[in-house]
Amino acid sequence: MKKATAGKTAADEAPAGKTPAKKVAAKKTAAKKTAAKKTAAKKASAKTVAAKKSVTAKKTAAAKKSVTTKKTAAKTPATPAQQPAPKPPAKPESRTAMVRRARRMNRELAEVYPYAHPELDFRNSFELLVATVLSAQTTDLRVNQTTPALFAAYPTPEDMAAAEPERLEELIRPTGFFRAKAKSLLGLSTALRDRFDGEVPGRLEDLVTLPGVGRKTANVVLGNAFGVPGITVDTHFGRLVRRFRWTGQQDPEKVEAEIAEIFPKSEWTMLSHRVVFHGRRVCHSRKPACGACPIAHDCPSYGEGELDPEKAKKLLKYEMGGQPGQRLRPPADYPGQPAPPLAGR
Repeated sequence: MKKATAGKTAADEAPAGKTPAKKVAAKKTAAKKTAAKKTAAKKASAKTVAAKKSVTAKKTAAAKKSVTTKKTAAKTPATPAQQPAPKPPAKPESRTAMVRRARRMNRELAEVYPYAHPELDFRNSFELLVATVLSAQTTDLRVNQTTPALFAAYPTPEDMAAAEPERLEELIRPTGFFRAKAKSLLGLSTALRDRFDGEVPGRLEDLVTLPGVGRKTANVVLGNAFGVPGITVDTHFGRLVRRFRWTGQQDPEKVEAEIAEIFPKSEWTMLSHRVVFHGRRVCHSRKPACGACPIAHDCPSYGEGELDPEKAKKLLKYEMGGQPGQRLRPPADYPGQPAPPLAGR
């Protein structure tokens, strides 16, 4: 029995089913599992840290964006969504609608200015021709203050043609550009004396051949001295018909042609006077009195000027050379005419 016991090997003393080789393998496997768990734990920890950093970065970015947006909003005007929605653009006006509106405005201006007339003082066609030439780049009031002495000195074309240039220049100096105007007056007077027997011609074709006389001056003379209808496109007329959207042309001859197609020929002369009257008294260049305009409801440019009625009334200029707000009185040549109801129409 002792021999048998003594003959047992170390392998016989090991637990059943486990040999030393298996123990080593088991330890290695356990070590691998432990290492794998540690690796997984590290990865999980890294992911958590990355996730936390991402969340922090997003929060920081969002906070910065919010601050930037608030600063921008404080510096910039309200966004379109916060402002009143703009009005949709008006439908393009047809040619027929424009013509009807233009003629309606002309009828209303005829009621407002029943005595519209050229505001230059004259007694005959020669005086009107001279006064119109002098009116360039100055006011009718200044011309009317100048012409009495001028016509007293040179009442006829023959007299003016023989005038000394220096004396003529001195008489018309207040109207400005007196040297150029004196040259024109001497030239047209000489032409009237030599080519038209001292008479002002009654045809456009003849008038425009005179020195210093263009279509505007010719139409003034024809319409007011000869009764020949004509459209006078001066500064006021051109400005208003463009503001009224009757034409978009800038060249005076093109403006004249387009306006002539809108109105009957019989209206041309008086239409010119009415529009000029309105431009001088109400529809001023820089600040029109929209709140006191009698044709505001038909004007597509309504709103460009003062809209408050009381403030607009103070902008009105009635009497030629008068003060703003002064009531319009008919000229002495038109007694009994009522003052036009400019306000409250």
